[in-house]
Amino acid sequence: MVDGPRLRRILTLGLPIIGGMMSQNILNLVDTAMVGSLGDAALAAVGLGGFANFMFMSLILGISTGVQVMASRRKGQGLRDQTALPLNAGLTIVLCVAPFLTLALFFLLPKIYPLLNSDPAVIEQGVPYLGWRVLAITVVGCNFAFRGFWNAVDLSRYYMGTLIAMHTTNIFLNWVFIFGNLGAPALGAEGAGLASALATTVGLSIYLTLGWKYARPNGFLRALPPVRDCWRLVTLSLPTGIQQLFYSTGFVVLFWIIGQVGTRELAGASVLVNLLLVALLPGLGLGLAVSTLVGQALGRGDPDDAERWGWDVAKVAAVMMAVIGLPVVIFPDPILGVFIKDPATIDVTRLPAQIMGASMAIEALGMIMVNALLGAGDARRVMMTTVAMQWVAFLPVAYLAGPVLGFGLLTIWLLQGIYRGIQAGILAQMWKRRRWEGIQV
Repeated sequence: MVDGPRLRRILTLGLPIIGGMMSQNILNLVDTAMVGSLGDAALAAVGLGGFANFMFMSLILGISTGVQVMASRRKGQGLRDQTALPLNAGLTIVLCVAPFLTLALFFLLPKIYPLLNSDPAVIEQGVPYLGWRVLAITVVGCNFAFRGFWNAVDLSRYYMGTLIAMHTTNIFLNWVFIFGNLGAPALGAEGAGLASALATTVGLSIYLTLGWKYARPNGFLRALPPVRDCWRLVTLSLPTGIQQLFYSTGFVVLFWIIGQVGTRELAGASVLVNLLLVALLPGLGLGLAVSTLVGQALGRGDPDDAERWGWDVAKVAAVMMAVIGLPVVIFPDPILGVFIKDPATIDVTRLPAQIMGASMAIEALGMIMVNALLGAGDARRVMMTTVAMQWVAFLPVAYLAGPVLGFGLLTIWLLQGIYRGIQAGILAQMWKRRRWEGIQV
């Protein structure tokens, strides 16, 4: 059991983060439902394009973890006037790196996308969609740096409010550009990419306004960040970025493997992943919360309290995620029917969806342990463990089961559940052994 004061602390910090992420996943589901009305090819193009975009951005998005770890540690040490210095360093790194990445990717997309899927209809719609997402990489990187700062200093409500405003804008712009409303051209899947790029820019303008108003006393934009802060941020962020790069690339490879089985299976997998992101909301939000709680406890010099926060947050997340996954187990067809119009595609997707819903508590444990270890600065071992489990243990077996032996989406999704469960157990043992408590940030 988690005692009352600690539960209140977890929920006070975690619920605004979950609320913000809920708006993200509502956006993903609305996106999927809107694009799903255009057919399986458009649905597959947007699903695959979204994960390819995440793969492209992964190294930059690791900045968020570095900012959060450093800022939460400074707050725990009582150095409030220095908590925004990691944010300054994060923004500087993004602005120096992301524009070059965007330029290279934008011109290479017509050659890269066919490597991900060979269906001409998917390629035709996926390239322009992904082009707009790539153009927004710098903006998204800056947004993630702000996310790490707000969550680290217990101001996650600003993160939530900004995301809600940004995603409300995105849904409206989807309606405008996907279907050609208000005199705009009907761009289909490409319109979803354009809407996302514009909405993230709106989000950054809000973050900058809030930062100028509330983070100036903490050092926001008061001076160029010292080189040592930038270097420390890189050493903290790079392992996380590499982990996210391999994780997202692994999802793209998984989509490619499923695409070898069939376009119907790929469309079903796209919906499954979007449903999974909704079911993972408590784990994602409370994962960011536990990173802050662990960082602040270690900043106070109390590793025992840091360890306890890891287990307490894991308990809360397991209950929340199990409750959220239950409807998918009991009512798979009505839920899938919101996004999939082809009865044959629903048949292919039904059992994988139920397996996904039933495994949410195990997913909770894994996600909280990852973020607790990251909050302690143990990013390198997290990277090595998760990359090895995904790339050495899971993906080769999934390829063997699918395209080689001819098994379908059900077998591939079952294998994924097994690998995630084993990984959660390994990470829990790493947390229990406490090799992280002496890491300096």
